[in-house]
Amino acid sequence: MPQNASRAAGRHFLQIPGPTPLPDRVLRAMDTPLIDHRGPEFAKLAKRCLEGIKTIFKTTNPVIIYTATGTGAWEAALVNTLSPGDRVLMVETGQFAKQWKDMAIRLGLKPEFIAGDWRTGADAAKIEDHLRQDKARAIKAVCVLHNETATGCLSPIEPIRKAIDAVGHPALLMVDTISSLASTDYCHDDWGVDVTVGGAQKGLMLPPGMSFNAVSDKALHAAKSSKLPKSFWSWDDMLNMNKVGFFPYTPATQMLQGLAVSIDMLHEEGLDNVFARHARLAEATRRAVRAWGLEVLCREAKYYSPTITAVLLPDGHDADAFRSLALETFNISYGASFGPYAKKYFRIGHLGDINDGWMMGVLATTEMALAVAGIPHKKGGVQAAMDYIVSAQSRAARVAAE
Repeated sequence: MPQNASRAAGRHFLQIPGPTPLPDRVLRAMDTPLIDHRGPEFAKLAKRCLEGIKTIFKTTNPVIIYTATGTGAWEAALVNTLSPGDRVLMVETGQFAKQWKDMAIRLGLKPEFIAGDWRTGADAAKIEDHLRQDKARAIKAVCVLHNETATGCLSPIEPIRKAIDAVGHPALLMVDTISSLASTDYCHDDWGVDVTVGGAQKGLMLPPGMSFNAVSDKALHAAKSSKLPKSFWSWDDMLNMNKVGFFPYTPATQMLQGLAVSIDMLHEEGLDNVFARHARLAEATRRAVRAWGLEVLCREAKYYSPTITAVLLPDGHDADAFRSLALETFNISYGASFGPYAKKYFRIGHLGDINDGWMMGVLATTEMALAVAGIPHKKGGVQAAMDYIVSAQSRAARVAAE
């Protein structure tokens, strides 16, 4: 070790909106000897994961597991259902919606992008209006992010499904849940979603490197006539091998070991309890931000994210400089900013295997970092968050006792 290097004591606060801190139990599950990925022990593990992950997406249909990050699952959703030149309707909710749109262009699709200012989620009424104008029913898919990781804006999916149905439009509904899955309620079947994209490194509490496509019968039917080239991403190859507990290529065996345990952990806590915990930590964070006199990037309460809060800094203050100072001084990492708001905000992730005490540590550290950085703010954000958590937990205890 260099003589001038210094060790930071204690645990690092990884408060980016994914990858999230790994639970020790998941780490232990992955720290096991490799097994034969063509043998009976693996087939048992694979079937456990393939069936278990359906309960997280809330579907009875297949969920395809890829050895790739969420970007790969984006591509798989598009290439398995669409053909060159197909029109797709997308919504500009932030950086990752833009990146999905850019991918569609590269694949030879023709995205129609409903413009946004990055401070709200997708507006179902605007989607409905756009689809009504498509008299020829040429739009083949509607693609939205359930939770825009870059901005902390959630897009309710049920109203979007109703908007598509109100027009009687046949377009597929594709939803990215990478930063919302296993953190807030999501119902692939009941909400009528055709392809749901998911990732492992956020609410599922795993390292990056695994992603998912949950697929409807309608999506599987569309795949029969899809003309976009696909090989690694082919649903057919995956589904055929998955039936017997295997994959068409070498799978991420240790990730599957971790996935099996993460699914168990989510059900042991209870999905409704998981969702309530995330909602509580999100509201506590927003109350702290408001008490500091700062502004949440997401402008409307109906779009508030349960997993990420983006915090705008006052004019003249560089959010990247603040993030660097906080990391160096307090060993805490925040998410970066993007696009038209680059260097104007930082993101606090409050998702994954974290609890009230952990979150209070994060908010206390953030209040100290604001002070050290000389960011104009009021004191009392931590107290506001604490008061809310005490109130919420006391209310929950009374309900449980009744």
